[in-house]
Amino acid sequence: MSNYELDPLPYDYDALEPHVSEQVLTWHHDTHHQGYVDGWNAAEDTLAGNREDGDTDGSAAAIRSVTHNSSGHILHSLFWRNMSPEGGAEPEGDLRERIEADFGSYGAWKAEFEAAAADASGWALLVYDSFSERLRNVVVDKHDQGAIWGGHPILALDVWEHSYYYDYGPARGDFVDNFFEVVDWDEPADRYAEAVERFE
Repeated sequence: MSNYELDPLPYDYDALEPHVSEQVLTWHHDTHHQGYVDGWNAAEDTLAGNREDGDTDGSAAAIRSVTHNSSGHILHSLFWRNMSPEGGAEPEGDLRERIEADFGSYGAWKAEFEAAAADASGWALLVYDSFSERLRNVVVDKHDQGAIWGGHPILALDVWEHSYYYDYGPARGDFVDNFFEVVDWDEPADRYAEAVERFE
């Protein structure tokens, strides 16, 4: 039996107010994120049972469910960790230098990332592309459509409606603006350093 579990938030549910409300964090983490964990476990159990029985009926659907729900769990876990009540600054150090090298400036990167967030039906991601050895912004629909092979997420922004509609209504751009008020670049900087150490 699979046993993926939902980690608690790394801060209190009201810690990101007024940018993200306590109500949204509670629903988003405890209901939506928990659902992806449960869905992943259920799909893995289906596949394990089918392998044991030598029966592939339902396996294709379970494989799709693993892809969708595991991606949802992984991206949400990153999303929580790249926000903090102490966030709001700009990146520094090696990650800042790489953003400037690959995008021209931090402002140019941010404008492109915001464009990705406006268009996505799921996620806007800053990833390290291990094939091209550079940073890229990626538009991901749902949790798994549009991801780039070899792309390692550095910064994740969830733009599904459940992330912001209660707080901002249809004004997704306001939510994206306020996301940058709580971004904590320490965690993305660590993920970037790990990717560079591994692939360059």
